[in-house]
Amino acid sequence: MIETSGRLLSLLSLLQARRDWPGTLLADRLGVSPRTVRRDVDRLRELGYPVQATRGPDGGYRLVAGAELPPLLLDDEQAVAVAVALQTSTTAGTQDAALRALATVRQVMPARLRARIDALEITAARDPEAPARPEVDHDTLLALGTAIRAAEVVRFDYARGSTPVVGTGPDAFRPPRRVEPHHLVTAEGRWYLVAFDLDRDDWRRFRIDRLTLRTGSGPRFRRRTVPGGDVARYVLEGFEAVSPTAVRGEAVLHARADQLAPWVGRWGVVEALEDADDGPRCRMVLASWSWVGLAAQLAMFDVPFDVVGPPELRAALRTLAARSDAAAAD
Repeated sequence: MIETSGRLLSLLSLLQARRDWPGTLLADRLGVSPRTVRRDVDRLRELGYPVQATRGPDGGYRLVAGAELPPLLLDDEQAVAVAVALQTSTTAGTQDAALRALATVRQVMPARLRARIDALEITAARDPEAPARPEVDHDTLLALGTAIRAAEVVRFDYARGSTPVVGTGPDAFRPPRRVEPHHLVTAEGRWYLVAFDLDRDDWRRFRIDRLTLRTGSGPRFRRRTVPGGDVARYVLEGFEAVSPTAVRGEAVLHARADQLAPWVGRWGVVEALEDADDGPRCRMVLASWSWVGLAAQLAMFDVPFDVVGPPELRAALRTLAARSDAAAAD
């Protein structure tokens, strides 16, 4: 039974690592027969994991999203990685939620893993002079993300702004903002909604910690193009002007936006993208003092990335690689 449980854990870990697995390849990786793989897949389905059989010359399996969250099974490395990520989470408005999630994950860990996590004693340092990051309501983030995907108008009350008062005396009130939501962006440690304000007939950036959603979804809308066609650049323009001598580049990083956002710095914007077949992705726009300096900033995140542009950034990466090879040789 212990051997079977361990094999199920290994099978689930493999299914989570890539989109499609040929049955013969899974059998080779697990050191069992294809028939045993089929039985193990049936056991995972009984536990609530939606594993689909794929057709084709090889035949195989795919783990897909389900209607319910089945019991989470993590191997040792995955469990430790999740705990470390939660300990070091400093994304705007997620610190408390991360600590609660860490307590939940730790509670179901075996004793050997709890000892490893407790021994880490990780501290995420921050500038004591920096203002505290405001909490963000996670239901609001989820609701806005859903409205963006569905292209539905949302209404909310906003704590800042120049919404005119309607009426006079005790009956006076401020009507809610009506916007077409387009992007959720993190910048400078805060969450922002980039949206088209229907009443002002113009684009706006809204701090999410300052808005309170009204209930009910609005009508569908046809997506507009963000000014300049670049949401990250549009958000950065709302902050203090970047030095005219700065250079700016863009890349897609193979990691979640909320993992990298705390380390982006003042002159960068990270935007969440839909997950690819090989895992999570985010789009990042950075400004720096030089092209090689910008290349070094991207390498600092320690995750794979794809350069979007411009060509000067690719050339700078080659220069940085050559310098690194020379330094390593010396």
